[in-house]
Amino acid sequence: MRLNWIKENHILILSGLFLSFLAIYFTASAGSKNGFDVSNASIPTDEILSGGPAKDGIPALSDPELLKASDATYLKPNDRVIGIELDGIARAYPISILNWHEIVNDQINDQQFAITYCPLCGTGVAFFSKVAGKVSEFGVSGLLYNSDVLLYDRNTESLWSQILGEAVSGKMLGQKLDPIPISHTTWRDWLAQHPDTQVLSTNTGYSRDYGRNPYQGYEQSRQLFFEVNNKAPETYHPKEQVFGVEFNGIYKAYPFIELEKNGSPRFKDTVNGVDVTINWDTTNQSVALSDSNGVRIAGIQGFWFAWFAFHPDTLVFQAS
Repeated sequence: MRLNWIKENHILILSGLFLSFLAIYFTASAGSKNGFDVSNASIPTDEILSGGPAKDGIPALSDPELLKASDATYLKPNDRVIGIELDGIARAYPISILNWHEIVNDQINDQQFAITYCPLCGTGVAFFSKVAGKVSEFGVSGLLYNSDVLLYDRNTESLWSQILGEAVSGKMLGQKLDPIPISHTTWRDWLAQHPDTQVLSTNTGYSRDYGRNPYQGYEQSRQLFFEVNNKAPETYHPKEQVFGVEFNGIYKAYPFIELEKNGSPRFKDTVNGVDVTINWDTTNQSVALSDSNGVRIAGIQGFWFAWFAFHPDTLVFQAS
């Protein structure tokens, strides 16, 4: 009798373990990616892809060490930087460091923000870090959507699309991040405009070869590492740099090759009824957009394929 009870319960235990395994397996495959709950995702979960690294495998930086411009001897004049200015304080974040970390959580006075960069899409975007009234710190999820980095906030572990600037899963689903205008330009140009700028130090606490580009050759290649939803027309090289803007659901891209052909460093345009001024710097391959009052407008500079993947209905500026 006792032996039969043990056998019967052993079978029940094994059955229970098997069912638990199945439940965990299907939950992980259908509702979890890299440890993130994506069961309520606003994007197809089968299009949320692993970029290779685990969660925080690419370490975001927080409370970064900053240098005076004169001490940033590791920078060359043509090195690319993302520059930001808040409350009259300017800071530069070199792409050579962002290639390895993708996110820098920083603060100027009482304004917390995140500098984000996706090497696969060439997109640099800055956001204020306050979400739903709470300041959050952002990390790299190790996941991609349309080849673009998915950030996550450490408060709720919701996933955020960098290019959309929106939470695509988790408790913050549908919440938007408030973008900050940035300059995606050369160190020479940023330094000339902001001689008192602070600069992100290579003393990050991580052992990385910041003098080496881990994506060497990628920008010149027509190949993508990951599939995207909407394949961009071959009007331009997939990695052609564009400056993209959005006004009330209408999107427009300004390809650099068209800005070169346009021949004017400063001209006006209208997007969805909004008058804007485009300042094109051919020497430093940089764009600044402002409204009719001269106020800077946040946009996204990145690769043509990436902008089109998210905005296949985009308008495209063409030189007359």
